[in-house]
Amino acid sequence: MRVVVFAAGAIGSLLGASLSHAGHTVLLVGRADHAEAIRTKGLRITGSLVETVELRAETSVPADFAPEVILLTAKTFDLPAAASLLGIEVPTPIPTLLPQNGLGVEEPVRTALSASGWPDPERWVVRAVNTLPATLLGPGEVRAAGQGELVFGRARAPAAGATRILTRLFRTTEIPVRAVDNLERAVWRKALINAAVNPVTALHGVSNGHLLEEPYRTESLALLREALATARAVGFDFPEKEVHAELDRVLKATAENRSSMLQDIDRGRRTEIQAISGEILRQGTAQGLDLPATRRAVDAIRARSPGGALARGQSS
Repeated sequence: MRVVVFAAGAIGSLLGASLSHAGHTVLLVGRADHAEAIRTKGLRITGSLVETVELRAETSVPADFAPEVILLTAKTFDLPAAASLLGIEVPTPIPTLLPQNGLGVEEPVRTALSASGWPDPERWVVRAVNTLPATLLGPGEVRAAGQGELVFGRARAPAAGATRILTRLFRTTEIPVRAVDNLERAVWRKALINAAVNPVTALHGVSNGHLLEEPYRTESLALLREALATARAVGFDFPEKEVHAELDRVLKATAENRSSMLQDIDRGRRTEIQAISGEILRQGTAQGLDLPATRRAVDAIRARSPGGALARGQSS
């Protein structure tokens, strides 16, 4: 299949490389420096896998490339703007994957695509949860820190056709693909772990494994409790013991990893705090919950993001 990876950063580039390995025709669309590095030297992948992948890379979708599917891989804060541009560059709707983690991702994308001229974007936009550990080290270079997976929802109207196409597409790659009956529950499950890990590592400048120890563990568990309370308030009742075990499993498996939010803070970039803790705070407050630890974390991360306390959290 012909695939456009739009707003290709770390995750998008890694997904594109996997699809290229599987024999698909892949075009990465990204920042000028990233595209130029890939054009001249190939996409360099290091970490658990070391290779250089030859891929076509551009800063926009050229007229001679007619994609059959799109991966929209912008960071959550850039998604509406990227979707607006995508709707102009690819005016005919086709199956479009959103592999971002975080809450409240789909609707802004559908709204932006609709405003750009796509009819019925709810038929074409498909959400997935990804656990691929990828870091953009610099233009044209991505580090893959281990194995992850893509989680899709079961194919259901109105996006049943698009879901089937995208699920089949990734089942041709080496990336494990799993389908679940309730994707929103899977989205919340990932958000719980992210809410307990990302803000603490970012604020204290520590790798994930430090959250197994004090004083970071107490801070992390406080965020997890508030995220769990919010999830329950909106209809997702996760067993506390199960989520605690999942948190410990993730922290041990990624002990040496520096979270994406910490990397963004270190580089002076916007973080995705809004799509994780900020959205938990918004939804929890709407349900009448008091979430002091989450509020403190959101305020502290925003204060360290470009634009100061008014920044709405994101990364690139």
